[in-house]
Amino acid sequence: MQLDGPVLLYGAGREARSTAAFLSARYPHLDLLVTSDDGQASIDGATFIPAEEAAEVTRFGLIVKSPGVSLYKPVFEAARTAGVPVTSNLNLWGSHFRDGRTVVAISGTKGKSTTATLVHLMLTHSGVDAILAGNVGIPPLDAADRAKTMVFELSSYQTADIDFAPDIAAISNLYPEHVDWHGGLDAYYRDKLNLIAKGPALVAIGPQAATVDRLIRTIPATTKQVPPLDIELADDILMAAMRSRLKGAHNHDNARLAASIALAAGATREGIFAGIAAFEPLPHRLEEFSAGDILFVDDSISTTPEATKVALAAYKGKKIALIAGGHERQQDYTDLANLMGLTSVVLLVCLPVTGMRLAAAVRENTRIPVIEAPTLDEAMHALAAAERIFDTVILSPGAPSYNQFRNFEERGDRFKTLARTLFGGEPA
Repeated sequence: MQLDGPVLLYGAGREARSTAAFLSARYPHLDLLVTSDDGQASIDGATFIPAEEAAEVTRFGLIVKSPGVSLYKPVFEAARTAGVPVTSNLNLWGSHFRDGRTVVAISGTKGKSTTATLVHLMLTHSGVDAILAGNVGIPPLDAADRAKTMVFELSSYQTADIDFAPDIAAISNLYPEHVDWHGGLDAYYRDKLNLIAKGPALVAIGPQAATVDRLIRTIPATTKQVPPLDIELADDILMAAMRSRLKGAHNHDNARLAASIALAAGATREGIFAGIAAFEPLPHRLEEFSAGDILFVDDSISTTPEATKVALAAYKGKKIALIAGGHERQQDYTDLANLMGLTSVVLLVCLPVTGMRLAAAVRENTRIPVIEAPTLDEAMHALAAAERIFDTVILSPGAPSYNQFRNFEERGDRFKTLARTLFGGEPA
């Protein structure tokens, strides 16, 4: 890699630290700089500069953008205009390690983490030398050349500028999400579907995604769809998923999609079922625990109203207290509000900002009691003091966490701590 100046890391999260470690080890004399929009960043081996200085793009030989930083920021447009390349941890992996490896890349609005985890389990239980990387597992560059088969779980932030074609690309489903980051709904769909537009050899599509015309039109003529599961195997997978820790019909769909991908990547039937049996719920994704006599479900990763609908469907028959609401991203909560009266929700607790819109819509359409709370802490205290008309509390916000938390993990961890303190009697 030939560079005409220092490398700027834009963002200081997990992938940025991975990138810094890789570049420092491979190019020890490289000058590394780091910046962040929140005004502070610290990465070993990199010198911090304010974002205002980072705007002077011609001083850099390369900019490595973190996934959460919008590709459409003016600084990156200025860099491209000036001929300064903008890349990512994923694309650096592609330029250094792609050759000679089978790449399975999985994306989607909901279910991509579960599907990718299942594919990895199915492959490894089949004896395939595989590693899981991306938003789950490890950052791509940390995987380096450690396995012959790469299973990548990718968000729209990463598919937007992926510059190599996977061997197998998969989309679990496709709903509006991260529209503000992408600069509009049309751009979101374009960026998500760039994974398929790159021209993989094979593509796998989940049941809902198969109904999206734009997705179907994006599939290149040279790309084939993975072979469908035979009816008997599909039924057996459904039964295995129902006996496993995969909760809800959407996860049973994920299991069948994962099986079709894994078979195309070299898995055996025995490995498919062993992978399903070995699956454990991912943190903050319908993660169950009990406190006192109440079942709690941490679904903090839910950042869309569609994801909240899936969570409610998975607990049909329970008496649910739902905690919803978060960062405003101009999503439509009409369907969720209309559906609420048909679910098992007996109490709705709403958080700013989107929760206030949901609360107003639910009050118009149902008799479900609504509590509006300014913070998650106050919401949980209100639940602890409320009449116990519920036996299950689900945190499925249907919105991002950024107005009150750094990320969905922090939000989910706080939810679990509060539940165990307020309902389980654990010390604060």
